[in-house]
Amino acid sequence: MQRHCCCKCARKNHVPGGKGLFFPLAIAVIGDHVRVAAIRGGTSCKERLFSMGIQLEDVVQVVQSRPNGAVLIAKGENRLMLGGGMAQKIFVIKE
Repeated sequence: MQRHCCCKCARKNHVPGGKGLFFPLAIAVIGDHVRVAAIRGGTSCKERLFSMGIQLEDVVQVVQSRPNGAVLIAKGENRLMLGGGMAQKIFVIKE
């Protein structure tokens, strides 16, 4: 049985510590600054993101969003294009 820090944590999209609900990066709005809250991918997905410089708690800005879920993000001076599948696995919280 999994333990949770509060009753809200039993919900699938709640971040422990009272930070609220998170959502996939693929549905973030252009111009939003979001914080990476969770990565729901396998080891290879997490390693790929880490090699690109994306880690938990990073703040990124959504520069462009495509209907297929692909997202162009900015982290500092760097710009990264993520495909729809990858963007669906990255869960963020609006800053």
